[in-house]
Amino acid sequence: MPGTEENINDMLKIRREKLKQLVEMGENPFLIEKYDYTHHSKTIKDNFDQLEEETVSVAGRIMSRRGHGKVCFMDLQDSKGRIQIFAKMDVLGEEAYNKLNLLDLGDIIGVKGEVFKTKTGEISIRARELTLLTKSLQILPEKFHGLKDQDLRYRQRYVDLIVNPEVKETFVLRSKIIKAIREYLDERDFLEVETPILNTIAGGANARPFITHHNTLDIDMYLRIANELYLKRLIVGGFEKVYEMGRMFRNEGMSYKHNPEYTSIELYQAYADYEDMMKLTEELISYVAEKALGTMKINYQGKEIDFTPPWRRLTMIDAIKEYVGVDFNEINTDEEAIEIAKAKGLEVEPNMKRGHIISEFFEEFCEQYLIQPTFVTHHPVEISPLAKRNPEDPRLTNRFEAFINTWEIANAFSELNDPIDQKERFLEQLRQREAGDQEAHMMDLDFVNALEVGLPPTGGLGIGVDRLVILLTNQPTIRDVILFPTMKPIDQE
Repeated sequence: MPGTEENINDMLKIRREKLKQLVEMGENPFLIEKYDYTHHSKTIKDNFDQLEEETVSVAGRIMSRRGHGKVCFMDLQDSKGRIQIFAKMDVLGEEAYNKLNLLDLGDIIGVKGEVFKTKTGEISIRARELTLLTKSLQILPEKFHGLKDQDLRYRQRYVDLIVNPEVKETFVLRSKIIKAIREYLDERDFLEVETPILNTIAGGANARPFITHHNTLDIDMYLRIANELYLKRLIVGGFEKVYEMGRMFRNEGMSYKHNPEYTSIELYQAYADYEDMMKLTEELISYVAEKALGTMKINYQGKEIDFTPPWRRLTMIDAIKEYVGVDFNEINTDEEAIEIAKAKGLEVEPNMKRGHIISEFFEEFCEQYLIQPTFVTHHPVEISPLAKRNPEDPRLTNRFEAFINTWEIANAFSELNDPIDQKERFLEQLRQREAGDQEAHMMDLDFVNALEVGLPPTGGLGIGVDRLVILLTNQPTIRDVILFPTMKPIDQE
């Protein structure tokens, strides 16, 4: 921010004095309800040959101001860009021109006039009418320094969007990405649905929930950590293809790729399996990249990433064998797995089984190598309570996670539809909760009942939308692709 704190306070007082003068003159800008504009700045610049000397109306924020005497230049910024406003006393009129002294940077104005080019060749509008629509009582960051404080940018995103135009472009691109996801699924007959955000059971994932209280029912409820179990109920009910894109909430750590409130999409397809979900995933993401960016090959923070199908496939056990040199096909007991984990320096917790150790090995030693899009398949059953077992090795599941840039982008499996097996796995998850695992799955007897009614063979998929947007917009953190990321209040820091 410009100047000392004392200078800033003086400048703020001056703005309020100007507003007071306007009110006393009967021109309170806050009483104006609407302004009819005819064009955006970009439209005028793109169509100058057709619009030269035509009368147009524009509306936007004053971003710079220069000139003196009987001529004034202002840069007006609207939602599409900027255009120069040329105000001249003998065109605007002396009384209206003198009121320009009551304008400040950040004020929102409406301008009517003719389109022309200045002697320097800049497309401009010759102002004939100028209306103050909103008086800005705060001070925008300096023109050449902008809003650089990262923390302040996230807290005051409205200012960030004004002074850093590239930020707006990121969120325009985010909107295109989300639109492309819907296009892909809608064209393939998936039905978009809505399921509850407030749940009596935090189900569908292994994660810590946010807890709230419903006063009328006098019960604790949970913000959803996933919408999986509701969507599968819809498949039981007879829908064949459903999806939901929306907010999920996990009361867990925050990092460059984690925000407690985030956007994901989950979809389910009857009579399909995890292999179908793999094909859908690589086709969907490559489609979205092509639609939003015009290419399936991107540069993310200096790394070339190619989304072109088909993506690499390898099992979790093969990944460990390749990157660590340990073959869990030859390690068959929990005791053997624990010993090899200790030998590799992994921290072993009580009640850990062979499947947990495999998962720890993969997370600790393998994920870092998965830069190009890769499907990692056949996760242990201990960490996959909702996935169907692999017929050839019932200790594993027909599940995959898609990794890009070392991040998990998608998770999918052939859905477990055996109600007896599902209840046993819920009971095992309960035992883990009682042993202290706060992320273990809760028992959901109604979901077991739904499976007893009958869930057809089904493939399910979840994609982390924010992480995909991070990659496609080449942003360093999840906070840069969420308009209002979760922040601790300033007075509590």
